[in-house]
Amino acid sequence: MAGNSRRQGAIRKPGTKKGQVVGSGGQRRKGLEGKGPTPKADQRPGHPKQRKAAAVAKAEKARNKKAEGPEIIAGRNPVVEALRADVPGTALYVALNIDADDRVTEAVRMAADKGISILEIPREELDRKTGKAMHQGLGLQVPPFDYTHPDDLLTTAQDSGNAPLLVALDGVTDPRNLGAVIRSAAAFGAHGVLLPERRSAGMTAVAWRTSAGTAAKLPVAVATNLTRQLKSWAAEGLMIVGLDADGSVDIDELNLAADPLVIVLGSEGRGLSRLVRETCDETVSIPMAAGVESLNASVAAGVLLAEVARRRRMAGRI
Repeated sequence: MAGNSRRQGAIRKPGTKKGQVVGSGGQRRKGLEGKGPTPKADQRPGHPKQRKAAAVAKAEKARNKKAEGPEIIAGRNPVVEALRADVPGTALYVALNIDADDRVTEAVRMAADKGISILEIPREELDRKTGKAMHQGLGLQVPPFDYTHPDDLLTTAQDSGNAPLLVALDGVTDPRNLGAVIRSAAAFGAHGVLLPERRSAGMTAVAWRTSAGTAAKLPVAVATNLTRQLKSWAAEGLMIVGLDADGSVDIDELNLAADPLVIVLGSEGRGLSRLVRETCDETVSIPMAAGVESLNASVAAGVLLAEVARRRRMAGRI
């Protein structure tokens, strides 16, 4: 009989009421109000660009967190090279029952001469400390790097008695390139190196080793905002020169070499960022043979710094 059906959905559950039971309470009007401008793509939750930006920030946070603690140079040759270069190690880890050779003997002897603690540990523990790198039974622990403030970097350059020469890196993310640039900067008379806080390699164990110990002698600073820091130095009278494949002059016409100078180096693939390029007083290129697209960032840095040092010697500014 109609109205007596017991099938699911045919009867109303007890305690329910039919029809509208409450007013809108003004919610309908609020729903029609504007919510302001649409956020940028990288600020909208769930948007692909926002997820990508979050992933980049997470990776960089992890990198910075890792760089805060001590790191370990792994491998027999790298450890011996680091000790020869006076990299400031704090402990030498030697795996138990290691098959010693000349490199192990030399590493232990140099560590003892330098007053570095020598610790024998199980191979499994050394695997863990080195992140399962190819350590060959040897690991040298180096302390967290002590960065200088950018203002102190400029003060050091101004107090040197010579025309200030600073090197800034824009987007160089390979620690081996960073270490090689620091080595070239020290070799050709630069007073310090500036790194951006984001999207840049830090002074890791790899950078320490590649710098051949010069990172212990040349101050390295970190800028929160690279463009702002370059503008600040420009206001102090320094000329900003960027190395760029499409530079306004080539290296043979770099007449600013003897002036107070900041040389800015970009990454090998991307080069200088737009804002940094616009901040430069001049951009310089390195002439190369046909068919060669670009040089490694650290090699290009060495070429340019060598030319700057040559011109400064000729001008009597060194």
